[in-house]
Amino acid sequence: MLAKSIYTLAIESSCDETSAAVLCNNKVLANFIATQKIHETFGGVVPELASRAHQQNIVPIVEKSIYSSGVTLDNINAIAFTNGPGLMGALLVGSSFAKGLALSLNVPLIEVNHMEAHIQSHFIAENVDGSKNEIPEFPFLCLTVSGGHTQIVLVKDFLTFKLIGQTQDDAAGEAFDKVAKIMGLPYPGGPYVDKFAQLGNQKMYSFPIAKMQNSDFSFSGFKTSFLYLFEKLKRENVKIEGDVLNDLCASAQYTICKTLVDKIALVSKELNIKNIAIAGGVSANSGLRNMLQTTAQKYHWKLFIPRFEYCTDNAAMIGISAYYKFLGGQFSDGNIAPNPRMTIGA
Repeated sequence: MLAKSIYTLAIESSCDETSAAVLCNNKVLANFIATQKIHETFGGVVPELASRAHQQNIVPIVEKSIYSSGVTLDNINAIAFTNGPGLMGALLVGSSFAKGLALSLNVPLIEVNHMEAHIQSHFIAENVDGSKNEIPEFPFLCLTVSGGHTQIVLVKDFLTFKLIGQTQDDAAGEAFDKVAKIMGLPYPGGPYVDKFAQLGNQKMYSFPIAKMQNSDFSFSGFKTSFLYLFEKLKRENVKIEGDVLNDLCASAQYTICKTLVDKIALVSKELNIKNIAIAGGVSANSGLRNMLQTTAQKYHWKLFIPRFEYCTDNAAMIGISAYYKFLGGQFSDGNIAPNPRMTIGA
């Protein structure tokens, strides 16, 4: 018989965020993230530096989460960790720590799929501040967009997912960062593009939208087109600042968001599903949120948009995934190895 209250300590270390969270059932008691600023200097994540930073951050962030949650390690019923996809070195830090802690506490170990966890963040019922979330009804479609992934996933229940479509080259988040880098904006570039886009004309410049024959995406052609336009403007001695910068950001953001929204609208019509959710780092983008809300009104969708703290990589989403795995008896043993290329449904 399961305990009335299941306390989960969750760890996320797939890329450049070290995060720990404590959940009681589907309520978040604490959720903290240590961001690695060092990568800004290099304009992208350096895997070896990410691994070292995780080693430095993991103990302090776990201690902070435990202390803030108001529980002790003696209360913890399970240890959860991200097992993939992600950077191998970064995953090893989190998985090794989780294995050792689970063994010392003699509690179950639960591996979590990072991309599924982004979707499962919608199943968090209560936040640290006590506010409630509306949990989507099944089945629903989730548009999962981040720096490394762009996917449409059919969610049948808390633990059952079917990949419907995905990018065939670059992810939407990577496209945002690429155009930002071309324009000389700091890393990560997505938030800067969003910021300047709000001041610009999204129809000033036109970029191609890939016409895939199925439910997949492609952003490589858009990136090439943006680069050619940027180089043309530079040859004409146009300064990339002020209105020009704002218009470039607005037009690029519009193209990326329209690519995403048009495709999820097509899949929604084909499958006759009107419960639509978004997840992942790019789900924090204001242009995407606004376009989805407008489209939801047009097609009478019920739209689910996550709180900002659950958009980027965080341990609360790992914890909620582990909670439902705990209920389903899906535990891992100490021999489990990180899988950097883990896929949805694996």
